[in-house]
Amino acid sequence: MNRGDRAAACGRQAPGLMNIGQAAAATGVSAKMIRYYEDIGLVPPAPRSPAGYRRYGPAQLHRLRFIRRARDLGFPVARIRALLALWDDRDRRSADVKRLTMAHIAVLNRRIGELRAMARTLQHLADSCHGDARPDCPILEDLGHAHDGFTTGEDGDDGTLPDIRADAAAV
Repeated sequence: MNRGDRAAACGRQAPGLMNIGQAAAATGVSAKMIRYYEDIGLVPPAPRSPAGYRRYGPAQLHRLRFIRRARDLGFPVARIRALLALWDDRDRRSADVKRLTMAHIAVLNRRIGELRAMARTLQHLADSCHGDARPDCPILEDLGHAHDGFTTGEDGDDGTLPDIRADAAAV
């Protein structure tokens, strides 16, 4: 029995190894997410102690930190999987990494545009609401109507929905 196995058998962690709670604290990834990442194959299954507890070493912690950073930057799991494959491939081309990153930037920019359109619409609705004791509320009226989507702000459009402008003009 080696030193690490003896330590684990006595209920102690081997030097340099962490249990899942310690790994979660060290990486900022919850224990639940660590298990999920193992289940979907982003992280190889952790070796187990004789008592069946997961044991994480420096390489696993580094990989979890990589995943955490990618998630913090908004990468979806599928792209993280691709980035990890490139990270593991010492013969990778940086052009492939850049291509994935640029595609993600395009998605983020589209989302930013959508969020700005939503903010403009909500601002318009809030500006249309008197915010007093009256029961009439353009915000609730708008939410009660189905819309096809937000306008993009092109061609002088202010980003609000056409029927909102008509309702607001009537108020």
